[in-house]
Amino acid sequence: MFQGSSGDFDIQKGHINGYGYNVITAGLTENGILGKTDIDAKLFDEKTITIDMFGNAFFRQFKYKLVTHARVFSLKAKFEVSANQGLFLASAFHFLNKQFSYENMCTWTKIRLEKIQLPTKNGNIDFAFMEAFIAELEAQRIAELEAYLLTTGLKDYTLTEAEKQALAEFENIKWETFNLEKLFGKSTRGKRLKSDDRIAGNLPFVTAGETDEGISAFIGNEVTIFSENTTTIDMFGSAKYRNYKYGADDHIAVVHTQKIPKFAAIFVTAAIHKSSYTGKFDYGRNFYAKDADELDIRLPTKNNQPDYSTMQTLISAIQKLVIKEVVQYADRKIEVTKQVTKTSCS
Repeated sequence: MFQGSSGDFDIQKGHINGYGYNVITAGLTENGILGKTDIDAKLFDEKTITIDMFGNAFFRQFKYKLVTHARVFSLKAKFEVSANQGLFLASAFHFLNKQFSYENMCTWTKIRLEKIQLPTKNGNIDFAFMEAFIAELEAQRIAELEAYLLTTGLKDYTLTEAEKQALAEFENIKWETFNLEKLFGKSTRGKRLKSDDRIAGNLPFVTAGETDEGISAFIGNEVTIFSENTTTIDMFGSAKYRNYKYGADDHIAVVHTQKIPKFAAIFVTAAIHKSSYTGKFDYGRNFYAKDADELDIRLPTKNNQPDYSTMQTLISAIQKLVIKEVVQYADRKIEVTKQVTKTSCS
């Protein structure tokens, strides 16, 4: 069904320059997209599937290049596939990420004789079903997105005069350096809770890492529950805003930003991340709560104090600018669905 192939040049992070074609690497972050490069390397066709060393499979609707050190390879179907059919086919490979890991890496040689389950009709692959199934699934998800945007008020992306002014005057903002402990008090270190000791429950449990925003489990254990509207910094110095109550392990430092407005807390989190996530911290040297207390961050100021009002307005404006494309995308998809439904019923 497929022809497998790999890249011909080991593209590194240093080659990523924002020009040319997307580069695919291993992992789930950004769906495996490392960035763009115009370096001379093998170019793979659109409407193909990539599978990385962990068995993560993605359908690619664009031309791309592959790193070689992460053992990512490309599968090209020996027949024409539409976008929806390609998405269905990629989902048929999702069992692979339960079979492969660092200790046993996925390769084309290892899986080329594997069998995948697909719908059939009269003994042949039922491409029509695959097409309809993905289209229906997309329509359901778009309807859910539309409902969410309406419920949360995010569908309104029109900038207020204050937001327009804040963006226009951004270059004139006065910035000052502040110590994190002096702003929010001492940070708190989480406590270790081994995987085997975790009881299934509803409380998000935050650990180090980027996957699922660092949430490794939902637990029912009696642990310290941290407030929503706070910031976590993991052992690598990666900061994340939390708008929900959660527990945290000992590789997490919690910064108590809960008393400032939500969007201001998000702004502060970004400032923390810029200061803490510099490559200084890793497995050999972890970031701890004491490091958070010593951290200095740059913030907009007014009368020599953090200007949380300006931070709030800026993040509100940025959210609207970002969500605008999402709303317009949802509106376009809903209109297409209506037209298809109208045509089908006429």
